[in-house]
Amino acid sequence: MLPERLSRLMQLFARLPGVGEKTAQRYCLFLATEQGELARQLGDELLEASVSVGPCQRCGNLAEVDEQSQRICRICRDNRRDPSLLCVVARVQDLLAIERSGAMRGRYFVLGRLLSPLDGIGPDELPMPALFARLEQDGVREVIIATPPSVDGEATALLLARELAAAKLRVSRIASGVPHGGDLEFADQITLGRAIDGRRSMGS
Repeated sequence: MLPERLSRLMQLFARLPGVGEKTAQRYCLFLATEQGELARQLGDELLEASVSVGPCQRCGNLAEVDEQSQRICRICRDNRRDPSLLCVVARVQDLLAIERSGAMRGRYFVLGRLLSPLDGIGPDELPMPALFARLEQDGVREVIIATPPSVDGEATALLLARELAAAKLRVSRIASGVPHGGDLEFADQITLGRAIDGRRSMGS
């Protein structure tokens, strides 16, 4: 039997995505028996990250608090980015996947969720006020909707297109190539790059 503290740690590891009981046990035993210094460093970094890392104040990407107590991500700080082009994604994982493709030269807005009536997530639960504030702040001229090609993702894309129609912006949807029902996170870089480059208009 493992010590109680180690058992609790194993239960916490097992709650992480993609980590089962056996993998959690392997992590715990490795940290406890082989890598004492690594365990201490890991603990310090996790504690620091829990305090200083959170959603970017502008887009929802992950960012670290700076010396001015602001939390602005690297992409929003990058003046080389085109502020008139905004890509709307569901999750930070989708943002990172698109970034790896190298096709996106603008900035992002992370919704954090998708429309999902079965889960009780309706239009009022989407951060539409923050999105429109970002559009006005940056003088956005085109919005690329890059929600996943699932039922919830398509429903969210249609809602966004309808809400943005009155803003006199070009609204486009990433092109096909991403399989229906799939996650952008698992699409390869070439497919995502082509999806961004071949986006289609959702306007009238």
